[in-house]
Amino acid sequence: MTALFDPSSGSGNTVVGSGNSVVAEPDEARLGEALRRALDGTLADRREAARAGFPTENLHRDPEQTIPEAREWVLARLTELADAGFGAAGVPVNADDTADPAAAVIAFELLAHGDLSALIKSGVQFGLFGGAVTNLGTRWHHDTFLPDITSLKLLGCYAMTELGHGSDVAGLETTITYVPETDEYEVHSQTPEATKAYIGNAARDGSMAVVFGQLLVRGRNHGVHAVLVPIRDTHGADLPGVTTSDHGGKGGLLGVDNGLLRFDRVRVPRRMLLDRYGGVDDTGRYASPIDNANRRFFTMLGTLVRGRVCIAAGGGIAARRALSIATRYALQRRQFTAPDRPDGVLLLDYVTHQRRLLPAIARAYALGFAQNELTAALVHVQGGGEHTEREQRQLETMAAGLKATATRFANDTIQECREACGGAGYMAENRLVGLRADADIFATFEGDNTVLLQLVTKALLTDYRQVWGDLDRVGMVQATARLVGGTVLERTAANLLVDRLVATARRRPEELALVDRAWHAYLFEERERHSLESLARRMRRASSRDFEAVNRLGDHMLFVARAHLERVMLEAFIAGIEACPDPGARDVLERLCSLFALSSISADRAWFGEHNRISTGRAKAISAQLNALCAELRPVALDLVDGFGIPQEWLGAAFLDAHPAP
Repeated sequence: MTALFDPSSGSGNTVVGSGNSVVAEPDEARLGEALRRALDGTLADRREAARAGFPTENLHRDPEQTIPEAREWVLARLTELADAGFGAAGVPVNADDTADPAAAVIAFELLAHGDLSALIKSGVQFGLFGGAVTNLGTRWHHDTFLPDITSLKLLGCYAMTELGHGSDVAGLETTITYVPETDEYEVHSQTPEATKAYIGNAARDGSMAVVFGQLLVRGRNHGVHAVLVPIRDTHGADLPGVTTSDHGGKGGLLGVDNGLLRFDRVRVPRRMLLDRYGGVDDTGRYASPIDNANRRFFTMLGTLVRGRVCIAAGGGIAARRALSIATRYALQRRQFTAPDRPDGVLLLDYVTHQRRLLPAIARAYALGFAQNELTAALVHVQGGGEHTEREQRQLETMAAGLKATATRFANDTIQECREACGGAGYMAENRLVGLRADADIFATFEGDNTVLLQLVTKALLTDYRQVWGDLDRVGMVQATARLVGGTVLERTAANLLVDRLVATARRRPEELALVDRAWHAYLFEERERHSLESLARRMRRASSRDFEAVNRLGDHMLFVARAHLERVMLEAFIAGIEACPDPGARDVLERLCSLFALSSISADRAWFGEHNRISTGRAKAISAQLNALCAELRPVALDLVDGFGIPQEWLGAAFLDAHPAP
């Protein structure tokens, strides 16, 4: 793959190649449109229809609004979105409706193209509050509350996090005590640390909360459950026993009224407990369809996995927005003259600027293809069909991993894009600083990213132990190789293609070209396999009761998770290429995939060198190859960001409206 795109083709419609490169004329659509179809995957038609109906007149909020003004604007925007069908999408209105997870994810993606406060306000109302009622409640809860939740007549909160407990949900200190004398539950914040904190809709708009706490029945703790608790009257005043307060200014998301909640022995009727998985029956005794308390706890939390899937999608869209703004700006902004360019050199013609943006664009595509597979897994598990407990666990692991990966990428990329636009990028009117502030919290809500990566590794180790047994070293290596390929994703045609690529590369890795997909697949699998196997050995030597011994393995656990997720993303990218019918778009995707793979390998070149997977000379050659790939992709940079499916007018950046890119 040494061919260059024809620089004379401004739109990137013609790909000129040599050797084994493809010479392609796309169909009637431009290259950007073909890339967008490929990136949208099997949901392309639904995403295209949703874009066409998306209300964009009030897409962005005035960055100079005060907090009260921002909150009013966001609530009005939420109503506007709900009226257009983009609020409660995917949430059933009553018990007879079927949830549509794909619609929910598509709606969340679209809302992420605008003000992120409106996105999160919608996510709190429909995804968290409505989702908890849908997934944890029974038919009575659905019929009683869902119509008002979806119509915004009932605004609610999702009160899980406490001042003393964030990631440690099992340790929540709020109590939900059954009172047999009155057939009620008493909700109580027994310590200051039990105060519910950072709760969206709690400071101003919410009138009811889904409150998570320890369920106590006749002196026995049955673990964390959720109960519906009214918190305000029709005039907005706190109800007796409820104390709400306002967090006020935050680092971003000014339009979301985050606040604190405390409960002083608040009584609610027994039926207010969301008791699909357990509660007090008519005889006053605790009953649950799931006998094991741990399994019941994880089943309850597992039903709420859609939140992480959506946040992963939202993080990916935030990064795409920043890359679209920065790339378009780099195609209009000139800096310094050159002998053959008296009018100045475009920023994107500098190799250093290409290296800032183009590898990130490649990674955005990789994450997009992986997100498609995650969404498909969500639809399979929560779409009403049959699924296994293993598939549920796989979904939870993948959602945790991609949420952490996508949101970390979003924060890093938005900052890089802000810097790539210089002082102009620091102006609020060009949207990058607001986007950076609003997306910041994505790294810690719906699960702290570091904790989520540890969960991914723990899932991998659990699967590892299931096939480990008393195998000798050769057996362990063989078993691990099988695990690496099928731990989270079941084998598909694309996975089998990767298996063949790896088998080819394993025979002669150093003889393959740097852009050979077999070499990439081999290195990604070797990185995951070796790091997982070595961690398992270290874990085996460390007693699970020895905190310090296990604690010292934290960095190794994070490396394993990242290696696993990189491999998942590469395989998803390969599958996306295989599914692309357009020759021109496919050729571009091949180069983007190489750019993604080599960027990942380059970032870990020390590890590959230390473990004798790459020679010193080969490691040095990667940087030059990255520059060559960036040069090949430079002429179609505008098409690449067009492939994200974000029209320039949606970006809302003043400097682009004044000087549109060619």
